[in-house]
Parts: sequence; C-alpha cells; structure tokens
Amino acid sequence: MAKKASGRQPGSDKVLDAALDLAAAMRWQEITMEMVADAAGASLARVYDLFPSKAALITAFIHRTDRAVLAGHDFDDASEPCRERLLDVLMRRLDALRPHRAAVASITRGIGSDPCAMLCALPAFAGAMAWSLEAAGIRSSGPMGLIRIKGLSLIYLAGLRVWLRDDTQDLSQTMAEIDKRLKRAEALMSALPFGAGRRRSQEG
Repeated sequence: MAKKASGRQPGSDKVLDAALDLAAAMRWQEITMEMVADAAGASLARVYDLFPSKAALITAFIHRTDRAVLAGHDFDDASEPCRERLLDVLMRRLDALRPHRAAVASITRGIGSDPCAMLCALPAFAGAMAWSLEAAGIRSSGPMGLIRIKGLSLIYLAGLRVWLRDDTQDLSQTMAEIDKRLKRAEALMSALPFGAGRRRSQEG
C-alpha cells in the first residue's frame, strides 16, 4: 500500500529522479504515476501538476540533458570542423546520460510499444537535435535545417544503440560508430545540389 505523501511536496527534479530510479529497476511500461509519486514522497496531485503524463517525464529528462550538454559549451571550439564539434556535442550528451544508462535502456525499450508517448516526446527530441546542431555552429532552421535534424537524429539513435552495450571506459565503440556515421552524412551533404553541403561560413 502506498504511503501517504508528506506535507512538504518535492520539486520536479526529485520526482523525475524517482521515475528514473524506477525505470532503472523495472520495465518502463510497467511503471505507473502512482508508483512515481510514492517513490518521490509526493502526492499524486503534485505529480500531476508537474508531469501530467509519463511522456512529460521523458520530455523533462530530455530537457535536463539538453541543459547539461549546453552548459559545457566552449565558444573557443568555433574554429573546429563542424563534424568534430558535432561528435563532441553528441558524446557530451551520452556522458550526461551515463548515470542513468539503465533507465535509458528501459525507456527506449518501453517507448517503442507506446506510440502516443513516442509522439508526445518527439518535439523535445527534435529540439535536442536542433540544439546539438546549433552548438556545433550549424543552422537548424529552414528546409535544410529539417533535413539536418532528421539526419542527426538517425546518427544519434544509432550511436545510442551502441552506447547501451558499450562497456569501454572511454566509450570508444560509441565514438567510432557516431564518427563513422557523421563522415557518411558529411559526404552526402557535400554531394547535395544548391550548396546544401557548404560549410557554415558559406551559408546564407
């Protein structure tokens, strides 16, 4: 039986942490919002106010990771090639996720069987990829920006699959996978017409 929540209600970070701890220990699709509230020591009403759905928890997790990645941004890297900057951004993202690897594995497996949650979390994920491009000095707006976001999403998800089973200390397997796919994407973009693959300094 769930214990009654205390009078002092937790903030969003504590509730999200509780959800991630549960995800690390069990299947994401089996977790209920009542379980999250119980684990966080929150009332169900408090959880509802903060996170109206499990998809909202995933969205908040994505945004938290975004902030961690962008907090490590180094403006001195602006002279580096775009591919190397993108690789760095994506690896920083996976480094930020490392403490929650078991939870990420649970969520990625579970969300595949929940199309509604996947659809609701999609804008946050696309936003994360857009900011990854921007952090590498690459525009994410306009038609070409949409293509870049979709392409980077595929690259990141491929890297994430390797990351989930990468037991190397420096994540060398994951880095090699992402770098390989970025090189392929770079070659493809360079071959596109209308200057789509030009360096950012040539973009209008």
